Amino acid sequence: MSTTAKRKASKRSKARSVVRERPNHKYGSPTLVSAKHVASTQAVQHVAKGLPFKEIETLRDQIDEPLESLGRHLSISRSTLQRRRADRRLTPQESDRVLRFCRLLRHAVGVFGDLDRARQWLKFPQRGLGGAVPLDYARSEIGAREVDDLLGRIEYSVYW
Repeated sequence: MSTTAKRKASKRSKARSVVRERPNHKYGSPTLVSAKHVASTQAVQHVAKGLPFKEIETLRDQIDEPLESLGRHLSISRSTLQRRRADRRLTPQESDRVLRFCRLLRHAVGVFGDLDRARQWLKFPQRGLGGAVPLDYARSEIGAREVDDLLGRIEYSVYW
């Protein structure tokens, strides 16, 4: 085999698909990471009593959005965010929405293999959602399921 052919073969063997590459670490705080499966009793218990306010701050850091902007995506007003910060606890409904966004972020990171790429995908209009921004689309549970479905189709290269 010639040296040129060896170099090409070497480059092909070193190339890794970014889409199939899995992250080496988990995102989210310990509470949310332990709540991987929404149906688990531990996740249901955390949501029922309300997550600590630090969970929304952790999500804010990971999505890289200002708190007010993230609050709009989660349908939480600025004044309510300030009250929740003082109380240091979210309501069960707000906790459910935070957990929904964490689940979508985790899925996007799994699909794209990188937190930055996942953030970028979640913040920009997507053709598979009719030109809607995934974070806006996921305000409701049905919208979040559509975003999750689109991520699954991207992951398995099935676009219909």
